[in-house]
Amino acid sequence: MDVVEDRKAEDIVLLDLRPDTVIADFFVIATGSSNRQLRALTDYVKEEVKEKLNLTSFSIEGTPDSGWVLLDYGDVVVHLFSEDQREYYDIEGLWSNVANVLLSIQ
Repeated sequence: MDVVEDRKAEDIVLLDLRPDTVIADFFVIATGSSNRQLRALTDYVKEEVKEKLNLTSFSIEGTPDSGWVLLDYGDVVVHLFSEDQREYYDIEGLWSNVANVLLSIQ
């Protein structure tokens, strides 16, 4: 969470999906204000997780230009959205019946 907050991401949410899903234990969801910021957030998350936890993502889906980047670290999946794409996909709403919001930073 600190990683995306350090780079001025907005509306950061940590969802706890345990024990009901096999996809991941946690989703980190954050909004970037531009494609450029989404690119910087993506790069920074990859670098910091590698440096601090010695982990690389299993996969990365999407691009900053598409407005949605997903970084899959197994137990934790990071979703980085543009404002429009976040509203469109409504991940929080989609998972609201099984997820608990552990942290929300506006």
